[in-house]
Amino acid sequence: MADLSAVLQQLKQERVRVTAQLHQLDQAIQALGKAAGSSANGRTGRRKLSLAARKKIAAAQRLRWERVRAKAAKKAA
Repeated sequence: MADLSAVLQQLKQERVRVTAQLHQLDQAIQALGKAAGSSANGRTGRRKLSLAARKKIAAAQRLRWERVRAKAAKKAA
C-alpha cells in the first residue's frame, strides 16, 4: 500500500504543476489577445457593410442562381 500512496502523492503533485502551467498559458493567451486588439475568440464584432456593398453582393448572387437555373433547364430539356 505504501507504493500506491507514493504514486497518489506524485499524481497530486503533477496535477498542481500542470494546473500552474495552464494558468500561465491562459495569462499569455489573454495578454496576446489584448495586444492584438481582439476578444478571446478572435472576433472584434460584426462587420457592417454599406448599402451599396450589400446590393452588389445580392446582384452577384442573383447572377449565380440564374446560371444554375439555366444549366438545370438545359439538362431537363
